[in-house]
Amino acid sequence: MTKNGKTSGELPWQARTLILTLGTFVVGTDGFIIVGLLPEIHETLGISTAAAGQMVSVFAFAYALLGPVLAALTGRWPRRRTLVTGIALLAVGNAVTASAHAYGLVLASRALAGCGAALFVASAVATAAHLAGEKHRGRAISMVTAGATLSLVLGAPLGTLIGGAWGWQKAIWFVAGVAAVVAVVLSFLVPVIEPDQSASLRQRLTPLTDGRVLRILVVTLLAFIGVFLPFTYMSAVFAPALGGHESRLALLLLVFGVAATAGNLTAGWLADRYGPRRVVIGATLGIAVVCLLMLAVRDRFVLVVVAEALSGVVSYSVIGPQQYRIIAYAPPGGTPLVTSLNTSTGYLGQFLSGVIGAGLISTTGSAALLPVAAGFAGLAALLTWALSRPSREAAAEPGAVTAAAK
Repeated sequence: MTKNGKTSGELPWQARTLILTLGTFVVGTDGFIIVGLLPEIHETLGISTAAAGQMVSVFAFAYALLGPVLAALTGRWPRRRTLVTGIALLAVGNAVTASAHAYGLVLASRALAGCGAALFVASAVATAAHLAGEKHRGRAISMVTAGATLSLVLGAPLGTLIGGAWGWQKAIWFVAGVAAVVAVVLSFLVPVIEPDQSASLRQRLTPLTDGRVLRILVVTLLAFIGVFLPFTYMSAVFAPALGGHESRLALLLLVFGVAATAGNLTAGWLADRYGPRRVVIGATLGIAVVCLLMLAVRDRFVLVVVAEALSGVVSYSVIGPQQYRIIAYAPPGGTPLVTSLNTSTGYLGQFLSGVIGAGLISTTGSAALLPVAAGFAGLAALLTWALSRPSREAAAEPGAVTAAAK
C-alpha cells in the first residue's frame, strides 16, 4: 500500500470505505425508519401502536444480543463474505417485513434484519481499519460510523416521505433494494481479506475476559446513557422551548444529526492526530458540560438549538474513538468481535437510558434528566482517565491492530 492508501491498480481506501459507509447508512435507516411509519403499520396490520413499536425493539434486541455471537461464529470467514452476508440478511429481512401480513412473521423478519445489521457493522469497522492502515485508521472508522448519523438526517426522513406517499411497505422495500445494491457492489469492490486462521474460537473469545476490553465497554455504556437520556426524551426536556410545535422538534433533530455527522468525522481525524483516549475524555467531558448548559437554557428555543448542535458534535465523537481503542486489544482475527461488543454495549446504553429516563420523569420531572446525564458522562470521562494508562494504550494500538484487523 502506498502513502495515499492505494495499491497499484486498486481503488484507494477512501473509495472502498465509502461503500461501507453506504452500508451503515442503510443499517441506520432501517433502525430509524420504523418510528416514522408506526401509525400506518398499526392500521395496516390491525395492531396497536405499542405492538407496532415492538418492531423497533426486536430489531435492536437482536442486534445487541446476537451481534457478538455472530461475529465470533463467522470469525474465520473472509471479510467480503461476512459483509455481503450481513447486508444480504438485512435485505431479505426487510423484503419479508414488506411482504408479510402476519404480526409474528413481521417480528421474526425484524429480528433477521437486526442480525444482518449487527454482522455487517462489526465487519465493516474491522474492514475499514484494515484497508486504511494505521496512519488513517481513525478517519476510516469515523467514515463508517458516519453512515449511522447520516441515516438520522437523510435516511429516516426520506423513508417517512416514501411511506407517506406510497405506503409503509414501499418504504421498507426501498431499504431492501438499497441493501441489495450494496451487497452486489461490495462483492466486486471489497478485496478478499483472509482472517488469521490460526486462532481457535476459544482464543477469539478471550476479549470477554480481558479487563482492558471490559473497561472500555463500561465507558461506552456510561457515555451512551449520558447521550441518550436527553436525546430520547428531547420533547419532554425542552418542552418549555418547544411550546408544542412539532416543527421545532423536527428542527432540533435535524440540527443534532448534522452536528453529529460533523463531530463523528472530526473525531476520527483527532484520534489519528492526538490518540483516541484523549478524544474520548474530551468528548465525554463535553457531553457533561453541554447537559448542564441545556439545563440553564431549556426554556429559550434559540439557545436550545445552539446547545443541541454542541450536543451532536460531542455525543458522536465517542463511538469512533472507542472502536479505535478496543481494536487495540483484539486477538488475531478478533476485531469483528470486539467492535461488535462495543456497538452492542452502546445499544444497551440506549436501552437503559430509556428505562432510567422513564423512571426520572415519573418521579422528579424531565429537568432531572440533564444533571443525571451529565453525571454519567462525567463518570465515563473519569474512568477513561483513571483506568487506562496512556503509555500502555499508545503502545498497544499501532502494533496490535495490524494483526487483529485481518
